[in-house]
Amino acid sequence: MDAKIDLDIPEDVLLRKGARKGADIPDHVRNLLQSGHTESVNLTEWLAVDHILLFQQVTHELGMDAESREITEQLTQMNEQRIMKIIPAIAIQWLALLERRGDDERMHHFRSLADHRSDSVRCWAAYIIGFDSNLNLIEKLDRIRPFAADHHFGVREIAWMAVREPITTELLDALAFLSDWAIDPEPLIRRFAIESTRPHGVWAKHIQELKENPAIALPLLDHVKSDAHKYVQDSVSNWLNDAGKTNPEWVRKVCDTWIQQSDTKHTLRIIARGQRRL
Repeated sequence: MDAKIDLDIPEDVLLRKGARKGADIPDHVRNLLQSGHTESVNLTEWLAVDHILLFQQVTHELGMDAESREITEQLTQMNEQRIMKIIPAIAIQWLALLERRGDDERMHHFRSLADHRSDSVRCWAAYIIGFDSNLNLIEKLDRIRPFAADHHFGVREIAWMAVREPITTELLDALAFLSDWAIDPEPLIRRFAIESTRPHGVWAKHIQELKENPAIALPLLDHVKSDAHKYVQDSVSNWLNDAGKTNPEWVRKVCDTWIQQSDTKHTLRIIARGQRRL
């Protein structure tokens, strides 16, 4: 977040815990979220943002009112309120807007989105990377990395969803590349490597190849079988839980092997959660 902007926002707003229900979000907080002047602090606020209104605000900031007017009308006609539909839809429109500009201006506008103080806007930027057909798989993963390590929970989730399709399309290459991420010092990066390849995943299409043959991801999973960070542990155990829906015996075998190789409290927690529904 831009520290300069934060200085203008009351401390009680910056330190708020967030409302439990959308109807309970105070008007002044809702206005700050909607104008892109602050970040959401919980799932309730994250889901409450009207992305079409925010799109109008951001394009106005960038002096793009005229060319964004038609896009706003199209987005409004979609009548789509589901966040996992409207974020990609806006990203596709942004990509079209950026592609009509020269390299320098395109990069300037993208950076404005990628570094924006609003977590919702940064979510758009992550999906722009995922949709960019000019980038190959490795380029997309390289560019999504800052979003995978973003301090905001929403941006981190959108980061792996944004590149889920290219990962699925080139699965073996993705698994090989992400193996280095699974041993990265940053736990958010390690978590991304696992979460982005879950056979079922959350709010995402299944990866059929991993549902049928989860063993091809074992070299990746082996790196984090005793990870000390609970955020990573939860992702690994959820990966195993996914695999257990179609390959329960494989999951049992992996867990038995892991406990023999690494009898630590971290491994014990992972295999206990990973087998919770077997």
